[in-house]
Amino acid sequence: MPSIPDKRYFRIGEVSKITGLEPYILRYWESEFDEIRPHRSNKQRLYKKKDVELILRIKQLLYEEKFTISGARKKIREEGSRQLEMPFTGGALQKALEEIERELIDIKRLLDS
Repeated sequence: MPSIPDKRYFRIGEVSKITGLEPYILRYWESEFDEIRPHRSNKQRLYKKKDVELILRIKQLLYEEKFTISGARKKIREEGSRQLEMPFTGGALQKALEEIERELIDIKRLLDS
């Protein structure tokens, strides 16, 4: 798996380079996978690191494991629901809330600019 730079947001061109996928494929996958929802600011798509990780997982399912789009969509939903079932332990809840707060502040800054 390619390394993903430690940044909060990525433009579609950056995601294209990281994943080796053309921008039109990324836009198409957005229509097929509800889980890929980049933030849009000034008509630009801004992907989070978790979006890039998800795109790489979808690419693996489609290109390496030979899933169909429908099969990959089902697999991604199954994997996502398994993650949701895991309870927060220790300081994980606090850390998650702090991350949400930082992301909301970043989104507000983008909207205000």
